[in-house]
Amino acid sequence: MKIIDAHAHLWQNQHTVVNGQPIYQMEPNRSRSMFFGEEVQMLPPFMTDGQNTAERFLSNMDYARVSAAVITQEFIDGLQNDYLETVQRRYPNRFFCFGMPDTRKPGFLEEAIRLIERGFRGIKIPAARLPQHFLNEEMMMLMKRLETKGIILGIELQDGDAQVGQLEEIIQDCPKLKIAIGHFGMVTRPNWMSQIRLARHENVYVESGGITWLFNDEFYPFPSAMKAIREAADEVGIDKLMWGSDYPRTITAITYKMSFDFVQKSDVLSLEEQQRFLAGNAQRFFGFDELVDLPYIKNMSE
Repeated sequence: MKIIDAHAHLWQNQHTVVNGQPIYQMEPNRSRSMFFGEEVQMLPPFMTDGQNTAERFLSNMDYARVSAAVITQEFIDGLQNDYLETVQRRYPNRFFCFGMPDTRKPGFLEEAIRLIERGFRGIKIPAARLPQHFLNEEMMMLMKRLETKGIILGIELQDGDAQVGQLEEIIQDCPKLKIAIGHFGMVTRPNWMSQIRLARHENVYVESGGITWLFNDEFYPFPSAMKAIREAADEVGIDKLMWGSDYPRTITAITYKMSFDFVQKSDVLSLEEQQRFLAGNAQRFFGFDELVDLPYIKNMSE
């Protein structure tokens, strides 16, 4: 079974400020970061230089036999457009990279237009980190530009239904805009299904990036996560759901392979449903062509 990761992150350096709080790699030789004033394990402990690069991810992907990945962005990583433009050009058959304008300040429409001109086929909006009412005139102009140009919108919303009405308005005004909703609607929060139901619209999909983080207290093999995936599939159809890992932060707790093989080891989804959720839907939605066929590599411990 070929696999596509619909939600992962890459960066060369992480040093940014969000809501006035600095986020940066701790020195020397630490894989931890200062995150909103708290020391957290941002990367697996062996990544001591703080660099979460495409080459390191490809090593994980090849070992786990993941053919391709969608690289999203978030304010807490800092703007990574320059690096991701290089990644997209260097590995076009392995990665789909989102560009991200800084929507926290006016003028982001022109910034997004420049990103599209640079070759990004998706634009990310971390609405969960914006004011609750994020849909202003400039934002709607951006949505219409994305629809016209055939650019995919990646978006994460605040918990529950806090911003669902605004995304519904975008869908109504831009019915041909392809939208990927992240973090499985923040599935462990109240009213999460309100975000999933948006996938009833033709061009709206939901990806599960971070689902193992959201169910981290339960831990592997995440039976409640599988129950939620089943519930969402019954609500909107398995064809509207895509697997995502939220690499690398999630693999501080589990291995990269564990972030998807709990789906394969469960009987909650049929084999055909697994194939759609783990690859087929993302391949169709993001337009991946030929997926690389990765051989099984035996462990020395076997």
